[in-house]
This record gives sequence, C-alpha cells and structure tokens, in this order.
Amino acid sequence: MIFCTVGTTEFDPLVQAMDALAPGMDEPVIFQIGQGVYEPVHGEWFRFRSSIEDLVAEASLVVAHGGFGTTVEVLQSETPLVSVPNPDRYDQHQEAILRRFETDGYLVACYDLADLANAITHARTTPLRRYPRPQTTLHLEIGAFLANRRR
Repeated sequence: MIFCTVGTTEFDPLVQAMDALAPGMDEPVIFQIGQGVYEPVHGEWFRFRSSIEDLVAEASLVVAHGGFGTTVEVLQSETPLVSVPNPDRYDQHQEAILRRFETDGYLVACYDLADLANAITHARTTPLRRYPRPQTTLHLEIGAFLANRRR
C-alpha cells in the first residue's frame, strides 16, 4: 500500500496528482486529505485520525507534504519517503528542510508535481539512507531529577 498524507492543512494539488497516478500503481493508495476540498476517487481516504503511525509502518512507500513533523515521523519508520513541499505555506521552510534531507540521502524530494511519478519510481529503486534517531538523555535527566526530589 502507498500512503499519501498532507497533514493538518490542505494540499489538494498533491492529493489530485497522487489520485491521477493511483490507477497505474501496482498497489492500493490510501489518502489522508486534511482540510482539503478534493476527495480522491482512486483509493480510500480520510481527513484526520489520532495517529498515522500504523499506516506509515504498513506502507511500502509514503508520499507526503514537506512538514517537519511528518517528515521525521516517516524517516524514523524507515518507510521510503517521497516528500513534496507545499508552496501554499506562508514561507518556504518545507523546501529548505527537504533539500537538506534529500542532500543527506534520507528521502526523495519532488519540487514539481509533474515529476511525481518519476520521484516515486526513484524512491522505489534507490536505496535511501537510514535516518538516525537523535540520541537524547533527557529521560535520564528527568529520572535523576525525580529521584533526587524523593530524598
């Protein structure tokens, strides 16, 4: 299954482009359309749910908007990712983020929806680097703090 997600806002152009490609895919497409108006006709869809973690884990490929939260969530799942910056966002932060992740080899970025089919093929045939989970010791520091408070 291919999972297409746009996050909490709308990104109808991405949903429309993926819906147009869906009949030619060798597996079903599930869409998360957020606040979008366009409703896909070539796959199951929903607007929101509390977590997309299970869909990301089940997917052979995720096609997503370029938001940082979604990008990192998918990269940590190790599911291949095609990420598309939403040009309707108030600034171009998504494009800057994706360029860095793409340069580092973690995902395939698609900057023009006319190239989405090629980006999908590239993500399916090119080994992507595994995204390292950031090392954090915050949980240890909190535990030590709480242990000291009990004394």
